[in-house]
Amino acid sequence: MEQLGLNELREKFLTFFESKGHLRHPSFPLVPQGDSSLLLINSGMAPLKPYFSGEVTPPRKRMTTCQKCIRTPDIERVGKTARHGTFFEMLGNFSFGDYFKREATAWAWEFITQVLEIPTDKLYVSVYQDDDEAYDIWTKEVGVKPSHMVRLGKEDNFWEIGAGPCGPCSEIYFDRGEKYGCDRPECFVGCDCDRYVEFWNLVFTQFNNDGNGNYTPLKQKNIDTGMGLERLACIMQNVYSLFDVDTIRNITAHVSEITGAVYGQSDNKDVSLRVITDHIRSTTMMVCDGVLPSNEGRGYVLRRLLRRAARHGRLLGVTRPFLYEVAGTVIRESRGAYPELEEKRDYITRIIRAEEERFSQTIDAGLKILLDMIEDEKKHRSAVLNGADAFRLYDTYGFPIDLTVEILEEQGMSADREGFDKLMDEQKARARAATAALGDFAWVGLDLGLDKDLKTEFTGYTEFESPAKVLAIAAENELRSTAYTGESAVVVLDRTPFYAEMGGQTADTGTICAGDMVFEVSDVHKSKDGKYMHSGKVIQGQIRVDEAVTAKIDAERRRAIMRAHSSTHLLQKALRSVLGTHVEQAGSLVQPDVLRFDFTHFSAVTPGELHTIEREVNRAILAGMPVRVDEMPIAEAKKLGAMALFGEKYGDVVRVVRMGDYSTELCGGTHLDNTAKAGLFRIGSEFSVASGVRRIEATVGVASIESVEHDEEILKQAAELLKSTPADLPVRAAQQTEELRELRRQLERQQAKQTLGKAEELLSSAKPVGELKVLTAGLSQVDADTLRKMGDFLRDKEDGIVAVLASRGEDKLTFLAVCGKKAVESGIKAGDLIRTVTKLAGGSGGGKPDIAMGGGKDPALMEKALSAVEEFVQAGIKK
Repeated sequence: MEQLGLNELREKFLTFFESKGHLRHPSFPLVPQGDSSLLLINSGMAPLKPYFSGEVTPPRKRMTTCQKCIRTPDIERVGKTARHGTFFEMLGNFSFGDYFKREATAWAWEFITQVLEIPTDKLYVSVYQDDDEAYDIWTKEVGVKPSHMVRLGKEDNFWEIGAGPCGPCSEIYFDRGEKYGCDRPECFVGCDCDRYVEFWNLVFTQFNNDGNGNYTPLKQKNIDTGMGLERLACIMQNVYSLFDVDTIRNITAHVSEITGAVYGQSDNKDVSLRVITDHIRSTTMMVCDGVLPSNEGRGYVLRRLLRRAARHGRLLGVTRPFLYEVAGTVIRESRGAYPELEEKRDYITRIIRAEEERFSQTIDAGLKILLDMIEDEKKHRSAVLNGADAFRLYDTYGFPIDLTVEILEEQGMSADREGFDKLMDEQKARARAATAALGDFAWVGLDLGLDKDLKTEFTGYTEFESPAKVLAIAAENELRSTAYTGESAVVVLDRTPFYAEMGGQTADTGTICAGDMVFEVSDVHKSKDGKYMHSGKVIQGQIRVDEAVTAKIDAERRRAIMRAHSSTHLLQKALRSVLGTHVEQAGSLVQPDVLRFDFTHFSAVTPGELHTIEREVNRAILAGMPVRVDEMPIAEAKKLGAMALFGEKYGDVVRVVRMGDYSTELCGGTHLDNTAKAGLFRIGSEFSVASGVRRIEATVGVASIESVEHDEEILKQAAELLKSTPADLPVRAAQQTEELRELRRQLERQQAKQTLGKAEELLSSAKPVGELKVLTAGLSQVDADTLRKMGDFLRDKEDGIVAVLASRGEDKLTFLAVCGKKAVESGIKAGDLIRTVTKLAGGSGGGKPDIAMGGGKDPALMEKALSAVEEFVQAGIKK
């Protein structure tokens, strides 16, 4: 068989199944779309679950994909073995109620033996022990020798996850030869050694499990196959591990070039090289798909991978950021299959570099503290770092617990995870309580039991009012045929002009009417199967299923939303023009005449940059550019340079929103027909919302006019107070500021004169003790700064002075001690003196030999404390 590169294998597989009538679908993003059960896509079939369940109609009944996947349960083993990795690509061909076992097995065998030309004597096939149908197809129709067949039990060859669709599997194995075996006579398919490698799993979904072990045939039988691309490449390139595959080996070579570590010469260095190689593949792909480093969810997975890779770089002697450079090699090796990597190269490398630089600061401080903790534990003969210390490292210094555990293991120690987790849970509970205190609203979709193929026609792109028919009503958590005056309900229509909340755009409000009946719509959401769910309240009359109604949105509110949404597109273009093409949208909120835009950037936007951005958006508005909206194939849209906006899901046909030649975006939202209708654009604020993510809040239209009027009113009021006009306000304010400064300076000079006069007066009452002079004084309501000024004067004026000044407050005492140069030479130190004095007043203090401060808790003890000064000095002189 020919040695084929990983990229060649991917293309051969997808081309082969295209020839069998399959739709080649690009890899879905690693971030699950509409599936909260997964943090990251972890299998080829995961993004296709709605097609298998029938919840969503697939674009074609036959599909083939090469899906990017991330799995992290074995992250601690990555690097320590040559087999474990976090990122992989899964080849698959799928049938949604079309072909079944006969075609799936025949095509799999054809691809393996005829396209890849893998010798049949190296191939073995397993089937579920009770699946005689599959066994007969493989042996009697495909032609696999019975000696190369094996029946395995439910654990190995039956796919199911609790209740729901399930079915038997058939796996294809490659015999790598005796040198990879365990030398046991019974070694065969199913053995735990490395000889027989399973590389393709064909799942025949044909049953439904009711959850109690009862299996009934499915009306629609499906095919779901999965073949690891890297594992197939190992076979075709005759290499032992995924780290020896051509594209991955090129990444390792780049790491070796930077670190000087050569793969295969040192076990410890090999571990680090494998960790870096695997993790930079994962992180590059994750950042490309919109994941940003954070301390929660998928953002934490990304941060954990990046920081683990960065630390292993340090183990290889590289202390500077370098992973962003290696990301360039990942992009080069994979851009043919994933062109978005090249499109987002600058963005990807900037995100990775920023996180590396941030971690450099974290690891330097945290590692030193952790090593000190380890030494302390070892002194006490302990092999466990307590949970409180581990949590302090995480919470105060940002040192990840996973990294702490890994470093401890290298030292033969462990962490008290139970104690750490308890403290972490307590912190999360506090955060949840704080969030709850702010209030929360969550809309929960209802399964109305309607035909899944029945969808609501959205008319709101061209209409503000539409005739419609009521399909369903839900009130008081149940389906109803009627809802009455005063009742809250969810109403589904066959047609609607109401835009459902999505893509950052808020939902429309308005009314659904029929005769005297009025249903007030306060919110709208769209179900996964395309039904618009109008939430609201019956204001008058009764609303009934099958009733003919008129759905009418609040037109003025919609126009305000359109102004904000169109301005969001203009803002994104301006940000990329002014700040750079690394800017990517990271979230948005579009409300009537108000918008919030989150974007990737790595420092605060300067006032000058904000002014330029605001001016550019307003120029685009004043240009009066026509806004054109077209539907076209996504490939054609990308040729136009259309950018995808955050939160949108795109099919094969997309809406392209073009504003003159200035902005071209993919967007499902509602827009103006001309930019001039947006009105004045004003930026209200700009600030950080997450690591590497900034937020701009702005207004347009009426909201901008109101903000201008508000600002003008404030200027008028300020001008009146300063007896000026708004035009002359800056000059008048500057004059007033300078006058205040001069008055403050005069006051400070007067206060200083009084303070020094008081100190001079106190000095005259100093009592001789030997060759020194002792002074004590109790003062009322004197602040610490004034005490220090008086003390400095006494110390500098008289080199033999030993003075303690006390200021009595309502419930506390403040003490100051000073010793002149001669007093210090005599052995009298202010730090020792203040500790003695404050202790007598129930407090404490400390400081330098010539000046020290402290406090006392009981004002009634002031005189007692001061009376001890002379005795302290006399004792010090005798010594």
